[in-house]
Amino acid sequence: MPSLKDLRGRINSVKSTRKITQAMKMVAAAKLRRAQAQAEAARPYAERMERILASLGSAVVGSPDAPRLLVGTGRNQVHLLVVVAAERGLAGPFNTNVGRLARTRIRALEAEGKTVKVMTVGRKASAFLRREFASRIVAEYSYQTVKRIGYAQADEVAGRITQMLEDGEFDVCTLTYNRFRSVISQVPSEQQLIPALLPANDTAAAGTQALYEYEPGEEEILAQLLPKNLSVQVYRALLESLAGFYGSQMTAMDNATRNAGDMINRLTLNYNRTRQANITKELIEIISGAEAV
Repeated sequence: MPSLKDLRGRINSVKSTRKITQAMKMVAAAKLRRAQAQAEAARPYAERMERILASLGSAVVGSPDAPRLLVGTGRNQVHLLVVVAAERGLAGPFNTNVGRLARTRIRALEAEGKTVKVMTVGRKASAFLRREFASRIVAEYSYQTVKRIGYAQADEVAGRITQMLEDGEFDVCTLTYNRFRSVISQVPSEQQLIPALLPANDTAAAGTQALYEYEPGEEEILAQLLPKNLSVQVYRALLESLAGFYGSQMTAMDNATRNAGDMINRLTLNYNRTRQANITKELIEIISGAEAV
């Protein structure tokens, strides 16, 4: 049985931990509001960009001069996975979930005889996948020292993807990240970036094409739109992941604070029982000594 001194030390230690988790919860809640607003604001722009790309791409997808960012290389052998996770931990299963999705995808592709290359964005993505797939990692990006993730970081990642495509280093590029749904729900998601997923014979796409006339031609617009769309989609994933991280961290710290409170109650109860047992023991010894005299 632990002594009263040991129990007091454990109670004080858990109280200190609870103060830390409470502070981290408040910080995550404050940062979540901004991150959530940014993620929700980026969604309409990214979705409209995809619709315009579908409208333009459907007109040139069969052309031999179609941009590689739109149609890829025409092969399906080498896959590039861009995995986006957080820079820090203490966020529950947030990083583990996206890492497991990427790991499952890599194993499935390699079981089909495909070659897989991995690009990680976020220190935790690299740490998770390096244990098993270190030889597949071709690029790592960490923005731990960046106070506020911006479009410049997404443009850097998109530029590297574009350069690898031009060098013929992959055929298909897929983005893996946690999509923010709510404070308690972050959904591991996949989005194919290259080749772009265009609706085939879709009524909505046909209607979209009928509503717009583009000047100059589709090829010239796509030359400007496709690199920007790649950066926008990566930027959206970064914002979604950041909002999901703060939501998951706030939930995890709230649970940790509650668990610390429950542990303090149990330790306090044990401390009181031990103290009462010691007092009772001392009284018995005093009474027994008095009767012996």
